[in-house]
Amino acid sequence: MELQTWLLMVFTCCYAVPQDMSGKEIIFPVESNTAYVKITPDMNKIFFAVTVCVRFFTDYQTKELTIFSLATPSHADGFVIFRGDGGNYRVFIGDQGIYFWGLPDKMNEWNSVCGTWDASTGLTQLWVNGKPSARKALQAGGSISGTPSIILGQDQDAYVGGFDLYDSFCGHETDVHMWDRVLSPCEIQSYMKGEVLFPGNVVNWNSLEYTMHAYVVVEKKQNLIC
Repeated sequence: MELQTWLLMVFTCCYAVPQDMSGKEIIFPVESNTAYVKITPDMNKIFFAVTVCVRFFTDYQTKELTIFSLATPSHADGFVIFRGDGGNYRVFIGDQGIYFWGLPDKMNEWNSVCGTWDASTGLTQLWVNGKPSARKALQAGGSISGTPSIILGQDQDAYVGGFDLYDSFCGHETDVHMWDRVLSPCEIQSYMKGEVLFPGNVVNWNSLEYTMHAYVVVEKKQNLIC
């Protein structure tokens, strides 16, 4: 087998059949503007409410990290969660963003993040490690429409592209779920405790169709308790 063909097989992997990712993690081991995972959502519709939950692990404190990126043909930042320099967080909806301050930010530990948005009021909120942010207004009366491109590992400055090393993700991610509704505080707290009572109906980590591109590793999560 030629080396070029072998490298293509190693660094580009496609699962047309949904995979049960329970107990697994996606690792982005180097800073890169080429490594990413593209997720195929379970539905394609106009969204008037969203909840996205992700667990991430990193040792980067001053680098901007893209935790979750959803782009549409009309908006590169359709729904995006960033963890910024110094631990601030940002949420973008329809290319408009807002900061959230004073939320937990742990190095070399798992952080659980959930972002919610309700178009009817515009109220947007982040939860990190069980702590809720203030609710802030963003894109009231708006929607997320068009075929979504959902990517882990990179921020999409263009639809399925426009990647930049500056805000790429470097670390581990797991338990990625997305719903087309705003989860209740009790449901979010359950996720924060490591439980998922109702898996995402848009993105379901337990039944995930995805493709890996460039240097990405999927492994069983390490058991840190012996």
